[in-house]
Amino acid sequence: MSTLEAIVEDLRTLSSPKLEEAAALIHGLREKTRAERLAALERSAGILSDEDGAALERAIEEGCEKIDARGW
Repeated sequence: MSTLEAIVEDLRTLSSPKLEEAAALIHGLREKTRAERLAALERSAGILSDEDGAALERAIEEGCEKIDARGW
């Protein structure tokens, strides 16, 4: 049984008030994770020089924007 399946089974045994409490905790964890990702993004925003940013943009355009229809 996977972790998710075990959690769902545990949730099935909870009363409605406890299930609402668990839902609030889960939603809080999701929001905390989102806030942590945004904070990491904000810390890294603007760290590249214009030259490094342009080089990164070129590398992405040259290596990541092409789709080989035969490769799928």
